Amino acid sequence: MSANAINGFAIANGQWINQEQTNPITIVVLNLMPNKAETECQFLASFAKLAQDVEITFAYPVSHHFKSVNQNTVANHYACLAEIEHRHFDGLIITGAPVETLGFEQVDYWQEFCAFCRWATTHTRASLVECWAALGGLYHDYGINKHRLNHKLFGVYQATKLDASSPLVDHFATSQFQIPQSRHSTCNCSLNDVPTGVKVVANNQAIGPLILQAPALHRTYITGHPEYSKDTLAKEYQRDLKKHLPIEAPCNYFTNDHHINYSWRFTSELLYQNWVNTFAPVAVTN
Repeated sequence: MSANAINGFAIANGQWINQEQTNPITIVVLNLMPNKAETECQFLASFAKLAQDVEITFAYPVSHHFKSVNQNTVANHYACLAEIEHRHFDGLIITGAPVETLGFEQVDYWQEFCAFCRWATTHTRASLVECWAALGGLYHDYGINKHRLNHKLFGVYQATKLDASSPLVDHFATSQFQIPQSRHSTCNCSLNDVPTGVKVVANNQAIGPLILQAPALHRTYITGHPEYSKDTLAKEYQRDLKKHLPIEAPCNYFTNDHHINYSWRFTSELLYQNWVNTFAPVAVTN
């Protein structure tokens, strides 16, 4: 099917072309990533592979002081919560953000992040939070704090255990479930000590939960970046090297002959499809 952008930089710059659609599901993406157009294209490309048409509205936090782009420029291309809070959408996605070295309350848009999380419980059918937003969501919803890692968790990690009862992992074999990770923190919980109301859907024995879910809140927490394109980790690796930051090559990403192993592509497509199916199942035709 197709994914259309209602707003954003990619559609304005001609990086994405909308298609004709029929009864699309509606999703808001609160885009906290600095490379906004690239992130837009990643989500649009991922959702264009679904069995349903999808219409995406990109949103931003007005309380954030942007460094890489003018505030007015973002406001002209994105929606803020005040502009959409009266509307109902099928889903909300909140991206990761490069603010992991800060405490949650130190982030300038933390209160606005919390407002989006609260709004989603009454104005969407489901929400999905990724990477930093997953850690922030767990802290906001259940008081689970994050733990700073000694070094950047960087690479592609496979699940060692899946909760087969969860529709999020329908049609997955454990060996097929792989998600890119790029973060300096992890959630302070493990497979066996999650609070009541939260369940671990996918876990990696070495790095902890990959996906958690709070059914009562209709919220899914993904600690990585399934939306990442094939070369995203390579770009991040080169960026960190140029900045002389302590970084090692991403794990399980480059092959022995230095090519990229795009191993999470199947996971990305099926995971987003399974998430959408939890609130907008594909219509069955005779």
